[in-house]
Amino acid sequence: MLKEENSKKPLVIKLATSLVFWVLVGLIAGIIVGIIAPQWGISTKSWSIDPFLKALKWLIGPIIFLTLICGIVGLESLKSLGSLGIKAVIYFEIVSTLALIIGIGFGELFRPGHGMGLDVSELDPSSVAQYTSSGKTEHIGSLKSILMGAIPSDPITPFLTGNTLQVLFMAIVISIVILFLSQKTKEKIIKPLEKVQSFFFKLLTILIYYSPVATFGAMAFLIGKFGAETLYNMAYLLFVMLFCCLVFIFIILGIICASAKINIFKYMRFIAREVLVVFATSSSETALAPLMKKLEKAGINKGAVGLVIPAGYSFNLDCTNIYLALSVIFLSQAFGIPLSLEQTISMLIILMVTSKGAVGVSGSGFIVLAGTLQAMGTGVGTIPAVTVAALLGVDKFMSDMRAVGNLCGNSVACMVVSIWDKKVDMEKFRYALDHPDEFKVI
Repeated sequence: MLKEENSKKPLVIKLATSLVFWVLVGLIAGIIVGIIAPQWGISTKSWSIDPFLKALKWLIGPIIFLTLICGIVGLESLKSLGSLGIKAVIYFEIVSTLALIIGIGFGELFRPGHGMGLDVSELDPSSVAQYTSSGKTEHIGSLKSILMGAIPSDPITPFLTGNTLQVLFMAIVISIVILFLSQKTKEKIIKPLEKVQSFFFKLLTILIYYSPVATFGAMAFLIGKFGAETLYNMAYLLFVMLFCCLVFIFIILGIICASAKINIFKYMRFIAREVLVVFATSSSETALAPLMKKLEKAGINKGAVGLVIPAGYSFNLDCTNIYLALSVIFLSQAFGIPLSLEQTISMLIILMVTSKGAVGVSGSGFIVLAGTLQAMGTGVGTIPAVTVAALLGVDKFMSDMRAVGNLCGNSVACMVVSIWDKKVDMEKFRYALDHPDEFKVI
């Protein structure tokens, strides 16, 4: 009914209330200003990009902390579903790691940031002072220093400084402690945390409405300072991201589906409506409930759907992993900061952890990216977190891709793991794939 009412709205009203439309307006306006008035474009940074990044930095710690605690404690349902839960966790880790490798590999292969020649000092002089400090001999980005630096000296500083790795450490330790408490005590602890988590999500949603202004400033500054030729690299980055997602969905997930004797193209047709909803809202969680109902209706065990899908939205955001890995490689190329093999491996390990906090809300992947760069440090040979400003102009479009990819990844995970654990009525499920119109939920 709501969908029918929205379809009757005049085009002008639809455009005026569409965040995607205003992001496009900001993008185009920023490009024009950067070309015809480069000095003014450069000056927009102080009131457009900087406040946005500061607000994001403030939200990094609480969002990841609360998301991980609620997600890990929620996984206690693995006990009631036994082998299904174990298989789901193994599946999540293997497939999400493959997604990270695809992001890194394709980033190195296609090199979307090569030749941009961006300068960190133009974004934040204090960051470049730390970055070029000649007195430092310790390899701050090394795996050993990263692991040692994960333990905070106190519980408050990591939130104030945006130290994601220390926030993650505290979240994991607290989650383990909560798991040993009685069910009644756990509920008393988790329910208030979920309310606080909801509050921070609302703050993030409000902040996202500022993204057209930030997009305008990002493009105006980028083109005004570094020239219109940067447009080619940004478009190329979007192409590489799209290619990565398509390869992941139709080749990696296709092979996984084939192992369960399911045709990936039939399955994508089956969930096409949910994919369209996610693409329109840039959030993979908007189709969470409809997707679960559709899979249950198609013959997958309700308990299996209830475990794998929600857990996947905390622990199996595959295309967010691709985005994080690809973006770090892009920024290293764009700003001329080469990553050694050790740093790349360290980054992969950090991303395997930080990606678990990248919930399906629009903009959260960008927050986790900034947090990942902060976790990698600010020493010689590392990428300052402020460089994420270079991605603001195209992040909305990358968000759409990763949201759709996350939906596809989680729905395939639920289907395949359930088949492996024999919790699917295969006759009914195959009928649903052949007659998707009979299983409409939205």
